[in-house]
Amino acid sequence: MAQWTSAVGAAQLARLLGSQQDRPAGPGTRRPPAYRALADGIRLLVLEGRVPVAARLPAERELALALSVSRTTVAAAYEALRGEGFLESRRGAGSWTAVPAGNPVPARGLEPLPPEALGSMIDLGCAALPAPEPWLTRAVQGALEELPPYAHTHGDYPAGLPALRAMIADRYTQRGIATMPEQIMVTTGAMGAIDAICHLFGGRGERIAVESPSYANILQLMREAGARLVPVAMAEGLTGWDLDRWRQVLREAAPRIAYVVADFHNPTGALADDDQRRRLVDAARSAGTVLVADETMSELWLDEDVEMPRPVCAFDPAGSTVITVGSASKAFWAGMRIGWVRAAPDVIRSLVAARAYADLGTPVLEQLAVNWLFGTGGWEEAVELRRAQARQNRDELVSAVRRELPGWEFEVPRGGLTLWVRTGGLSGSRLAEAGERVGVRVPSGPRFGVDGAFEGYVRLPFTVGGAVAEEAAVRLAAAARIVETGGTTGGEAPRTFVA
Repeated sequence: MAQWTSAVGAAQLARLLGSQQDRPAGPGTRRPPAYRALADGIRLLVLEGRVPVAARLPAERELALALSVSRTTVAAAYEALRGEGFLESRRGAGSWTAVPAGNPVPARGLEPLPPEALGSMIDLGCAALPAPEPWLTRAVQGALEELPPYAHTHGDYPAGLPALRAMIADRYTQRGIATMPEQIMVTTGAMGAIDAICHLFGGRGERIAVESPSYANILQLMREAGARLVPVAMAEGLTGWDLDRWRQVLREAAPRIAYVVADFHNPTGALADDDQRRRLVDAARSAGTVLVADETMSELWLDEDVEMPRPVCAFDPAGSTVITVGSASKAFWAGMRIGWVRAAPDVIRSLVAARAYADLGTPVLEQLAVNWLFGTGGWEEAVELRRAQARQNRDELVSAVRRELPGWEFEVPRGGLTLWVRTGGLSGSRLAEAGERVGVRVPSGPRFGVDGAFEGYVRLPFTVGGAVAEEAAVRLAAAARIVETGGTTGGEAPRTFVA
């Protein structure tokens, strides 16, 4: 059986290689041989995630014709990549991209930092802000007032509290997507929702198509569920989704599920437009793939003139292709572990039936708190506070990084909570390691890819601002100097910093 999960055509690979800008050689510097330049170009595409890991490359003769080079040049480049661990081959199955052994996906960077470390470490690992008070306290107080009738019941509501299901359904209907309460299941956060969907539709060994890069915690969840991840490379910058590539992968790999974050994508911040959403739904429907649309960032537009596209499920009027996942955790507070699924009623019934063997239901008090926010207008006011805080943090962090690290490249997203940064050729994994030594915690790019892609990136969340953002950028610059020189901190411990 072939080890590749997608394919890159000769013309497509030639275009990707052509998009790389050659850096001018310095005085006395000799240009590398043609095969070496080709191998380096393909390796860079893999490390940046523009060519997914486990993607079959074109045959030597096909690529030679597309690039107008000799077949010997391509053969030598492939052989160099095999020797370096970036290519694997088998007779009859072709050659496919890989990452070298001994370069596992880093296991650190996204878990919350222990409270005892907050005095000396600036945490850029977790993309979550403090609660938007006083709305958290008010919501909990409102929930306590509504609790007594529920306290006289068993307290298990596998589909969610009827009142909250109806409220969430009404909110979709107000957005122009007619929805019944029977189409809603309340879950323990978005992670709980996606875990339930993966177990219902995925199954061990099933293929799941994912954006490349994508949200690290979801990728790990899918791996642990036994899925075979099929990465689909994002387009450059904030343009987001390459729909021709998506159509090809869905047609050829036939994944059971496809997972996308169309609203301020995590980690890139890209926002899919109406046409991209329509074409993606059409491609999934044609391939028989269930499209899971993660809407957890959909209310976090940060610029006032952003025109939000229609929800992904708006392009699936029959309700047979798209399953939508929402959550209070990003827009309100990560400690409010309330998520939901919107899907066809028969899908919801299957998810609810399967839940009896998982967590039985979501905590009643938290459901009542979210229901209070939705019903009183508190949600809109709290989310507006969240937007203002994230907007200010974004602008201050961007300014600090541009000043301290002018060689790092990124586009400023117009919403969401994350900045996806190209690190000027430095290893993201080494930066994460050095950052821990100088007092800044940052997740490396490979956490957001499949099998080690995106080594040249880090993700910076909009969770700090002001003096903390300034200090974070200073410490990132110190980490970058360590990586550039292979040096040390000189034994100096990071100073305690109080916001």
